[in-house]
Amino acid sequence: MNFMLKRFSLTFLIILGITANACSDRQEPTIEPEVKLSQKEFSFSAEGETKTLTVETNIPLEMEESAEEWCTTTGDLSEIKGTLQFDISTTANSSADNRWTNITLLGTDYVRDIKIIQAGAEQSSEDEEETDIVEAEASPIIKKLGLGWNLGNQLDAHSNGVSNETIWGNDKTTQEAFDKIAEAGIHSVRIPVTWLGHIGEAPDYTIEENWLNRVAEVVGYAENAGLNAIVNIHHDGADSHYWLDIKGAATDETVNTQVKNQLSAMWTQIAEKFKDKGDFLIFESMNEIHDGDWGWGDNRTDGGAQYATLNQWNQVFVDAVRATGGNNSDRYLGVPGYCTNPELTIEHFELPDDVVEDRLLIAVHYYDPYEYTLNDKYSEWGHTAEPSKKESYGDEAHLREVFNSLKTKFTDNGIPVYLGEVGNVHRSTERAESFRKYYLEYMCKAAKTYGMAPFFWDNGATGAGKECSGIINHSTGEYINNGKEIVDVMVKAITTEDEDYTLRTVYDNAPQ
Repeated sequence: MNFMLKRFSLTFLIILGITANACSDRQEPTIEPEVKLSQKEFSFSAEGETKTLTVETNIPLEMEESAEEWCTTTGDLSEIKGTLQFDISTTANSSADNRWTNITLLGTDYVRDIKIIQAGAEQSSEDEEETDIVEAEASPIIKKLGLGWNLGNQLDAHSNGVSNETIWGNDKTTQEAFDKIAEAGIHSVRIPVTWLGHIGEAPDYTIEENWLNRVAEVVGYAENAGLNAIVNIHHDGADSHYWLDIKGAATDETVNTQVKNQLSAMWTQIAEKFKDKGDFLIFESMNEIHDGDWGWGDNRTDGGAQYATLNQWNQVFVDAVRATGGNNSDRYLGVPGYCTNPELTIEHFELPDDVVEDRLLIAVHYYDPYEYTLNDKYSEWGHTAEPSKKESYGDEAHLREVFNSLKTKFTDNGIPVYLGEVGNVHRSTERAESFRKYYLEYMCKAAKTYGMAPFFWDNGATGAGKECSGIINHSTGEYINNGKEIVDVMVKAITTEDEDYTLRTVYDNAPQ
């Protein structure tokens, strides 16, 4: 009896010990990070100031401060959760150029960069650098492209995973519209195309004949009007939501292989369709490829994986087009950097290998400062703007810095650059419109000065304010709002050859 009790007790203790060890080894359930930031980007004046970042988090976070001495952060920087506040301070910036850095919040399954931008110091008119700028000798293809215009929100429009030309409010485009676009002094048309909903299954990924024929018909409008044309793959890569999934491809080689196979198959079909077309036609591999955070996402922390993946995709594009022969053997091809962001393109873009020399173009977009140009948060821009009505960065010096960096990195090395999208939304007051016209004239004149061709983004939207970028009716070719004034000022900036018309004279005639 006593022996049995002892054996039972020992067995119970062994079982209890095993259970206890199992419980002690059990991991806590994973908590899905929920982190809310008061701002994801901060803009500071050149004088230096302090702003507050508020963070609400359900997980412990650590903060990696900026490596730049001019930007400091104060607050509890380790093992934190709840509602937190940090003061971000910048010292005075004596340079005319804006500067930027970032601070990073880190936690389990969570990384977030917060962009810090500081404006450059305002320079007196006598100190402006325009006096020293010598207009670059643009390459023949850039001269040929001249002033460009985007047929935006047209063949790139889509809903429920299917592209549709009229789904975003524009009527079908016509030959009449393209004829009037050419008459207005525009030289080139970028024709963004979304192929979603018109693509067959693997491995052929056959493009629906009717959709491809409609794209060809619109390209024919450009040819008939004497316009250059650029055709691309557009929203198929929007925010990594669709098949051009840069985030998935960068982390899973199986996904990357599938994307490359589809990209090759699709560009083979598109190129075959147009292989007999003349050199008025350019192919552009993709649009604004990013992971959903517009250049401030995982691309900043993945060791360059997304950048390398996009470089691979551009190579697939070039190889597929060249393999079709005909006029595609030496057709100009446009290849974008990550998110078409100029700075990220300068830092991470690799030019694809090509079987023919000097037939690749680099595509970037320029909307700086976007809170002014796209979102209408500010109504004025430039050195004569009222400080309270303009963004704290992105004035003339910033624009020159970006354009000069593109010139130094690419144009000076024989690689032409075009600005596939630029723009500025329509405003409701005469004064705001005067700054809009100044911005577009200065930007276009700077593009010409630094040897690049700009393409205005026209989405056909009427009215004024955020996203109202229409200047020409896509169906009739008639002007929208004060579209003629906008077109005329850009044509003037791109085509005027008078040596007395310089970037400096545009600057000196800014609105007062």
